[in-house]
Amino acid sequence: MPVSRLLLVEDDAVLAEVLSRALRDLGHAVTVAGSGEQALESLYEHGNPVDLVLLDVMLPGVDGFEVCRRIRARDTTPVILLTARGDPIDVVAGLEGGADDYVVKPVQPRVLDARVKTVLRRATPAAPPDAAPPVLTLGELAVDRAAWLVTRGGEEVHLTPTELRLLFEFVDHLGQALSRRTLLQRVWDYGYSGDARLVDAAVARLRAKIEPDPANPSLLRTVRGVGYRLVKP
Repeated sequence: MPVSRLLLVEDDAVLAEVLSRALRDLGHAVTVAGSGEQALESLYEHGNPVDLVLLDVMLPGVDGFEVCRRIRARDTTPVILLTARGDPIDVVAGLEGGADDYVVKPVQPRVLDARVKTVLRRATPAAPPDAAPPVLTLGELAVDRAAWLVTRGGEEVHLTPTELRLLFEFVDHLGQALSRRTLLQRVWDYGYSGDARLVDAAVARLRAKIEPDPANPSLLRTVRGVGYRLVKP
């Protein structure tokens, strides 16, 4: 895998130094920002291109949740949240704000390295299966599996790489109920230790972008006690 460019957003200078040095030793190029404001300036005012953002939640001034929301409003750069607590409220708030994953601190650099590589791997287009239709039409929604393109009413729907892979997984298994565990394995590359909240939050974000009425989904249905199913309207 080519050298990945990471932006580490961490206000603890000692921790930032330890993590950045360890990640560089593991083959990454790392830029450090000590606040949310610095991170946004680095990304959008100084034009610092990055492949992934490692984002501490508890930042002075603009916190990690708000930084994530602002990033997601502008582009699809993958974001991994770094949280000192596995608090369900924090985790869900971050995932609903558009984060691709989260890691609870303290975290071993090699564990963080593995999560970074997993998220970046999800951002790489995967070849569609032979049986997948070139373009699947679901009402006003058109999913071009080969082009990694989704449109609704002729307008492009901007999805993150994780959201695209999730949608494609449903497209490849149209009409089938897919469990959260199955989706964690196929979309997030996680086994039994994966967090089902990743799936639920991503489905909620996906529905907000593809459903005519996200509060009453007609395409991406919940299958109680199992998971979710994509159906034709």
